[in-house]
Amino acid sequence: MRKASAKIISLALAAAMSTSLLAGCSGGSTSKAPAESGAASQSAASGGVYDGTVTLAHSSWIGFYPLDLAVEKGFFKNHGADVKVEIIESKSDSKSALAAGKIQGIATSLDTNIMSAASGIDLQVVLALDTSSGGDGLVAKKEFKSFEDLKGKTIALDTTGGASFFWFNYLLKEKNLSMSDFDVQSMGSGDAGAAFAAGKVDAAMTWQPWLDNAKKTTFGQVLLSSSEYPGVIVDALGLSTDFVQKYPETTQAIIDGWNDAIDYMKSNPDDAYKIMSVPAGMKPDALKAACETEVQFYDKAGNKSYFGTAENKGDIYKISEFAAQLWVDTKMVSSKADIDKVLNSTFVNAAK
Repeated sequence: MRKASAKIISLALAAAMSTSLLAGCSGGSTSKAPAESGAASQSAASGGVYDGTVTLAHSSWIGFYPLDLAVEKGFFKNHGADVKVEIIESKSDSKSALAAGKIQGIATSLDTNIMSAASGIDLQVVLALDTSSGGDGLVAKKEFKSFEDLKGKTIALDTTGGASFFWFNYLLKEKNLSMSDFDVQSMGSGDAGAAFAAGKVDAAMTWQPWLDNAKKTTFGQVLLSSSEYPGVIVDALGLSTDFVQKYPETTQAIIDGWNDAIDYMKSNPDDAYKIMSVPAGMKPDALKAACETEVQFYDKAGNKSYFGTAENKGDIYKISEFAAQLWVDTKMVSSKADIDKVLNSTFVNAAK
């Protein structure tokens, strides 16, 4: 998701602080190779318990920092898992690290996890982390009152993939429209927001702070907000299938540790956001405000509802199936991901 003002701030600060944060990879030429922490350093395990250090990668996005909180507060360890978090900004770098066994899991958007699976990365989505709830949106000139009103108009959109592209296609299906109904101008989501604020396009799919910037113009509005589409733009944790199958107890410990972190954010917000503000590179109050207005975290009950059961599948299956078909239709992958193999509801439903 990506996505919000917090994300933009964090990305800039993460680059400046890269020498003091966990070893990671930026999206540019200064990216570092992920630390060896997977197959090469595995020690013997028994009974489904991994007795090495589990490495989970994520980029600088506010929806991922409860993972850091769970590490710092010892929530993963309380359940028997030794976990560390590694900042890897580049999606291609994190996917390569997972495929090579250097890390065991990636926190990224659900649609990206589905694309990775279709591209041959053997992973399972075992946990939903957060859903965009105001961090993404469609900004448009005030004269337009609906998505359909934009037919034939210029819309700035990142057509290379990502949350904006995924959500735009979701809207197209919902409204029974096609990409050809619009004059799409391809550019990154941040650039799209800037282009709209400069009056160069009629609308743009973007994220914060460009949503607020659009409202500050004399001509702009947020026509659609991700808060109106909960469960569509979602971040999820994907773990190596081999890891999940060999170490189910450790996988469960990761899910339980996440749930403890979300509960702690509710019961002890001051301490929780103080801890998370360090990897986020933000002031605690600013991070708290961003989380409360831009995302909704999935707690234990939320995950159980979103995943559902084998007999009564939840909305994550519908969204994942849409993503699987979209990536084939747009020729971003050559084969469709098998959603029933990618999604694993076992662990969220076993959470106590």
